[in-house]
Amino acid sequence: MKRIIISVFCCLFCISLIGCSKGKSFLKSDQWLHIKEKKKIVIGIDDTFVPMGFRDKNTKLVGFDIDLARAVFKRYGITVKFKSIDWDMKEQELDNQTIDLIWNGYSKNKQREKTQLFSKTYMKNEQILVTKKDSSIRSFAQMKGKILGTQRGSASFDVFMDQPKVLKRYIKGKPVLYENFNEAFLDLKAGRINGLLIDNVYVNYYLKQAEETAKFNLIKGDFKSENFAVGARKTDKQLIANINKALDELQKKGKFQKITKKWFGKNVWP
Repeated sequence: MKRIIISVFCCLFCISLIGCSKGKSFLKSDQWLHIKEKKKIVIGIDDTFVPMGFRDKNTKLVGFDIDLARAVFKRYGITVKFKSIDWDMKEQELDNQTIDLIWNGYSKNKQREKTQLFSKTYMKNEQILVTKKDSSIRSFAQMKGKILGTQRGSASFDVFMDQPKVLKRYIKGKPVLYENFNEAFLDLKAGRINGLLIDNVYVNYYLKQAEETAKFNLIKGDFKSENFAVGARKTDKQLIANINKALDELQKKGKFQKITKKWFGKNVWP
């Protein structure tokens, strides 16, 4: 009886080792064939980032990137599942394979390119400073000694980390970090922070929809424009190649322009 139990235990142990071995090789391989076979791909998003991907008044997930991702994978017969994630943990979600892509107003930069593979740029963006009209702050210089807010894990936060000497000349201490820009705007309106470093694409849509554009100053800095792209694991070269191919096809056939006109009223192809 003991021999039988030992034999069963050994078999189970060997099976678990084989499973682990397959899992490790799975992590190191290009996932395109696996995704194509499943006919499903999981994309990680911040569902508060207007107009790229967000919940409407009926909690339905909508946005420019939502429409674009679906159009891209429709060409391959693949269904897109969007997973709302903690944006500060997006890279870990990708590494852990709980998502296949990061696609939600995601800026491509040198730091991120060290660990991820990116698609071609499909849209430009820039970081700007937002202040209340009644605050009298009309420039970065007038933020000297003031409190700045931004979203944790955002491109705005990356700007601060990449250029600390530049921003520290203007602001008081470290920036106040928020889980999303909605929370940051609430504090800006309440006067708990003096300025908000934020994506231009977000703030323009947000204020227009809220009919509050006249209540704020939108101040441009000396920051370089950013490239929105799709982030993937380094191994997923075929996946990214197929995304690039589909983006080009959508642009050439006018489908990309229709999606951008819906959300921005103009073509945003770079």
